[in-house]
Formats: sequence, structure tokens, C-alpha cells
Amino acid sequence: MYAIIRAGGKQYKVASGDVIQVDRVAADPGGALTFAPLMLVDGDNVKSTPGELEGLQVSGEVVGHLRGPKIRVSNYHAKTGWKKTKGHRQELSTVRITGIG
Repeated sequence: MYAIIRAGGKQYKVASGDVIQVDRVAADPGGALTFAPLMLVDGDNVKSTPGELEGLQVSGEVVGHLRGPKIRVSNYHAKTGWKKTKGHRQELSTVRITGIG
């Protein structure tokens, strides 16, 4: 059985026991989280309408927080020699999915 959840404006396909990295959540490591599923697939049985998904939730726990890889952005204007470099590191949380139901 797996579910499609939304976290931080992105969608993730998860099953029980999966470990995923999502945008930083405001919970301490070891804290519990719940997600509302957008779609639930159990073998041939697919639930995707809001009426079928009412009352279902995906539970998880925060394993830890980390920062993603550094992304460098460079700008250069020809003939003037103007250069500018910026960097960005996304704040992430590692979440273990504990149950679907």
C-alpha cells in the first residue's frame, strides 16, 4: 500500500517505513507529524476522491534536520567584466513514515 502526500508544496509517493526528505518542518526530532493523503493505492483499490479519503491520514516522525547541497548561481555581463555569485542551501527535514490509514 502506498499514498501520495503533499508536504511543502511538493508531492511525494510514500509507503510505511519509507524515509523522505521534505522542506523544513517546525517539529523537533522525534516529534510526530500527520499528512493528509491526496491519493491512496492498495493493490487494485485506488482511492482519490475527497469523500473516500476523509478520515485517512499518513503519520510520520521527524528523524532529524539538515541542510541540502549548496547551489551556486553566477551572473556575468560580457564586455564590462561584471560578475556576481550567489549561493543557496535549502533547509530540510528527514521524516520516517510510520503508518498509513
